[in-house]
Amino acid sequence: MTHRTMRQRKITNTPVGLTELGFGASVIGNLYRVTPADDARSAVEAAWDAGIRYFDTAPHYGLGLSERRLGAALRGRPRHEYVVSSKVGRLLVPNERPRGVDSEGFMVPDDVRRQWDFSRDGVLRSLEETLERTGLDRIDVVYLHDPDDHWLQAADEAMPALAELRDQGVIGAIGAGMNQSAMLARFLRETAADVVMLAGRYTLLDQSALDDVLPAAQELGKSVVAVGVFNSGLLSQDRPAEGMKYDYQDAPPELVERALAIADVCAAHGTTLPAAAIAFPLTHPSVVNVTLGMRNPEQVARNAELHRLPVPDGLWDDLRAQGLVRSDAPAVSVPEGSPRCR
Repeated sequence: MTHRTMRQRKITNTPVGLTELGFGASVIGNLYRVTPADDARSAVEAAWDAGIRYFDTAPHYGLGLSERRLGAALRGRPRHEYVVSSKVGRLLVPNERPRGVDSEGFMVPDDVRRQWDFSRDGVLRSLEETLERTGLDRIDVVYLHDPDDHWLQAADEAMPALAELRDQGVIGAIGAGMNQSAMLARFLRETAADVVMLAGRYTLLDQSALDDVLPAAQELGKSVVAVGVFNSGLLSQDRPAEGMKYDYQDAPPELVERALAIADVCAAHGTTLPAAAIAFPLTHPSVVNVTLGMRNPEQVARNAELHRLPVPDGLWDDLRAQGLVRSDAPAVSVPEGSPRCR
């Protein structure tokens, strides 16, 4: 599969196509621990070799470190062959009271800090600074980043500013990214958003997006990028265990038990829990991509292999029949025998 592009799915009504698997660059911004610069570059190179052509970053990730590292690693690649998304809503400004290290989970110096800003000027400034940090000539997809407490400004100022850039051809697609699904549904229904990045709300353990954002996307002909599909780790191993994380907290025993039950059904169908966790969101017709954080070449290789593994449609039928996923979860998989790479 080396040097061949994975299957792509189009963000509906836009020129932007995303490979089914995306490279999440938060971890190369030193999320939770330091990622050596060589590992970060090698991870991007390994993703390219595995056929991944969608790369997601944000100013928030490592206070700009993720954007700088991703841009440097992609330098020299044919620009028309890959898609980069970044985010707006948090400007990076000088930190008047640095304590030495970032306070939001990234192991980086805190000489700058984040400042919420979903104004038109803030969006334009943020994009300009992202272009400077990445060294790219354009950002293909731009999301409003975690606008939970900023609906009015995000909907009334930020999204129209992005829509103007999209309509001018400066940006290929626009949307919002959040850990909740209800407000993402509002962005799809009430703004010019083309796509939303949905974190953790359409997974083997949480299908709450079926109540709001996924019906909105299907009804309006818009698209969804799924992230957080391992729910912070509980779905990342073949056999979940006590002490693993679920949505950034220790997983409750009942969820570990449910994950183990799903793992048993996966094994009966000749596949694994993490492979099914990656495949499951892509069975929904509105989901165009699953993006995973990847810190080094080994993680890239594992995730690419998990994505490549066949997951039979009968698995979804059995999970629904046993009440392990919701009965209204659709299962429109890639037809058996069709290639995952091209």
